[in-house]
Amino acid sequence: MEKMRLGNSGLEVSNISLGCMNMGKESVEKTEKIVRQALELGVDFFDHADIYAGGQSEETFAKAIDMKSSIRENVYLQTKVGIRKGFYDFSKEHILKSVEDSLHRLHTDYVDVLLLHRPDTLVEPEEVAEAFDQLYTSGKVRHFGVSNHHPRQIELLKKNVDQELIINQLQFSVMHTGMINRGLQVNTRSGSGLDRDGGVLEYSRLHDMTIQAWSPFRYGMFEGFYIDNEEFPELNEKLQEIGEKYGVNKSAAAIAWILRHPAGIQPVVGTMTPERLKKIVAASELKITRQEWYEIYRAAGNELP
Repeated sequence: MEKMRLGNSGLEVSNISLGCMNMGKESVEKTEKIVRQALELGVDFFDHADIYAGGQSEETFAKAIDMKSSIRENVYLQTKVGIRKGFYDFSKEHILKSVEDSLHRLHTDYVDVLLLHRPDTLVEPEEVAEAFDQLYTSGKVRHFGVSNHHPRQIELLKKNVDQELIINQLQFSVMHTGMINRGLQVNTRSGSGLDRDGGVLEYSRLHDMTIQAWSPFRYGMFEGFYIDNEEFPELNEKLQEIGEKYGVNKSAAAIAWILRHPAGIQPVVGTMTPERLKKIVAASELKITRQEWYEIYRAAGNELP
């Protein structure tokens, strides 16, 4: 398993992360199998959020991994805060309470990374800064970041927040390529060249923020999966072709496409099937060629000017 550095934090973690959103829907026994498989494969970074199954995902994970100090020292835990039922909340009070609740559910004294989940237009950066300072000085959170944030929203937070923001978790896959399309379609009339994200890809590279790719196998937002989907024959044929060349399946080829980008993107995969995870992780050390990257990009229906 290849390692990567998260931002400028010094954290060296697996370049593929296991997303834990679905664990709250599963038994402790099934969750234990996927966590054990992840650790055996070298996956040591686990992505949570306080809203996943109402907190049950964090609780099930902690029981499945049997959180002891010897285990905790060898894994990296990330959780997210800020989404409440019907609204977003970046208030100091909510951030602090959410972290306390997550620590309790995860059976740990600290999380390695805390992300602000989705932008809160009512955010008061001073409050966020106070919450982060308290969490950092108490040792309850070691590193911070955001999710689904625009560069200007990040800059607004940085006006007051002292801690470095090392991550921006964004939806990204070969079927969700907005952050790439905008850059490739510069100076054209193509609709895909519209700037909807403020140049977040380039911003992240300039400011050493790691992009984490959520839903790397979905098309649209939550419409469905593109692997083995008859609606996307050209893409699946290309993933099959390139996968066979390197001895991996289509899912691994799709992850290798993400890993090939020099931005150093960390895919977050949410499978609960140990055998599927094993096949996906085969992408960790695979580097496809520049030509193959563009072939997959175009096979997904993307055009070059």
